[in-house]
Amino acid sequence: MIKFLNCQINLSKKVFEPEIETEFWVGKAIKDVRMLECSNVGMLKMLDIFAGTGCIGIAVLKNIKKTQVDFTDISKKAISQIKINLRLNRIPKSRYKIYCSNLFEKLKSRRYDIIFANPPYVAFDRIREVQKEVLEKEPSQALFAGRDGMYWIEKFLKEIKTHLKKGGIFYLEFDPLQKKKIKEMLKRGGFKFSFRKDQFKKFRWLKAIKPSKTTSTGFSFRKSNSCEASPK
Repeated sequence: MIKFLNCQINLSKKVFEPEIETEFWVGKAIKDVRMLECSNVGMLKMLDIFAGTGCIGIAVLKNIKKTQVDFTDISKKAISQIKINLRLNRIPKSRYKIYCSNLFEKLKSRRYDIIFANPPYVAFDRIREVQKEVLEKEPSQALFAGRDGMYWIEKFLKEIKTHLKKGGIFYLEFDPLQKKKIKEMLKRGGFKFSFRKDQFKKFRWLKAIKPSKTTSTGFSFRKSNSCEASPK
């Protein structure tokens, strides 16, 4: 059992344990998204893809009231783990759905206001740099993604537009060495984006917005004194 922001996360199914860098950026993203609660946008539909333990989506559900979250992962163990952690954190069933899916395959034409993605991104070429205890503890499926670590990121970025609403946002975690390739893909896709650093001053995550002439989500990031913009 570990803590992730203000959530309890069970690891009994031996899926990938959330990293402290992930906890850092998810906290920042939640502060970002919570401002939408003051913008009268109604219920926000979100997706936690490559969900693993479900820690990101669960943190969102616990800290942002006007949200519904879909969870998806290719691993059946991960799906079981997500169900355990949703019960552990007493999340009402009306606020989430769970899909065992290869990327967006089972989601069909579903579109989201916000998508959170923490895919496997360790390059096989850098396996010697991975600590021995990490290799022994973590499932390889949750770590590695081809020679350059970009296999799942590339597939995700090729499909993301179809599953974002106009003006929709996605957050993505990556290896700092992958920044250049990701930047090129985002430019080709016409996204507005910004790369952001983790607590160790390394580029670790990004925020991107689907191009749109009209912002159908009604997103506004103006601060309000009446809105608390931080996780509990």
